[in-house]
Amino acid sequence: MPRTSLNERRSWVPQAVSALLGVLPLLLGCWSPSGHEVVVYTALDREFSEPLLNEFERQTGIRVLAKYDVESTKTVGLVNAIIQERSRPRCDVFWNNEILHTLRLEKMGLLESYPTPRAAGFPAEYRSPQGMWYGFAARVRVLIVNTELVPEQERPQGIQDLVDPKWKGRVGIAKPLFGTTATHAAVLFAAWGEDEARRFFLRLKENARVLSGNKQVALAVGRGELAFGLTDTDDAIIEQENGRAVEIIYPDQGGDGLGALFIPNTLALIQGGPHSEAGRRLVDYLLSPEVEAQLAAGRSAQFPLNAAVSARSRAAPPQPLRHMAVEFPAAAAAWDSAAAFVRDAFTGD
Repeated sequence: MPRTSLNERRSWVPQAVSALLGVLPLLLGCWSPSGHEVVVYTALDREFSEPLLNEFERQTGIRVLAKYDVESTKTVGLVNAIIQERSRPRCDVFWNNEILHTLRLEKMGLLESYPTPRAAGFPAEYRSPQGMWYGFAARVRVLIVNTELVPEQERPQGIQDLVDPKWKGRVGIAKPLFGTTATHAAVLFAAWGEDEARRFFLRLKENARVLSGNKQVALAVGRGELAFGLTDTDDAIIEQENGRAVEIIYPDQGGDGLGALFIPNTLALIQGGPHSEAGRRLVDYLLSPEVEAQLAAGRSAQFPLNAAVSARSRAAPPQPLRHMAVEFPAAAAAWDSAAAFVRDAFTGD
């Protein structure tokens, strides 16, 4: 066999090292720790959240790796992924739009405290005292009314109108097993107590058509299939701007009324996330007044919660709104009981 020189034998070493370095990123995958990227799981619709994440990437040079929810699993799929990954977290920032699931993760010890300087402008009820999560850019639970089917003098003013027998079969709600309707149920269980809440939802089941989601409720009212229904501002405003004969009514605004329920988006750092510093920068960016102003003006018509934001949601009425007073931790504590009840009452229908 021909012999090779020592130099020839050594020449393959740098080539092999170079080749190994070239494939190493592929072996590590896109989740490798780096100060130049951040992983965010977001439940806000991609069409609303992606432009903001792209702008953060442009401004900072930090690559954003985003995982979005899908309509079939709602926010639950992202929450379950965070729980399953708890021993080796992949997510840095959880951008949620169903606050009770954020509180579930906090209770499980999966969130990391971050006392951001952006917190000062937000009301205390919409942020964690321990800095575990921050609420911003809320949707509001509203009644959407078909103005051709419901005369002005008969239009509903509160959620109790949903159980009025004269509207039997002509009002609609989303199935209260997930989404903001499930959050609304837990809030009412905490506010009214279990007995009164159970009576309300049993009457609601008998009186209303139960549809698959809030968007379907808004569409049915816009098409004239229902007289009115309970939905969110982002779905209601789209029907109105599409030229449907609908009115948005903010419920229970009278002096003794509950007020309208505001459900904020939330931001939280995941405990042990691989890019914590980049995650903090993303949280600060998303809590900026500029971002809330963009979400207020955009198609989702979110309601700013930061006192420093002068912009108003496109869906906001001219008069000041009465907010429902909510202790979200109490609603989270009522979650298991409320969820079990509505699951038994509404499954199979």
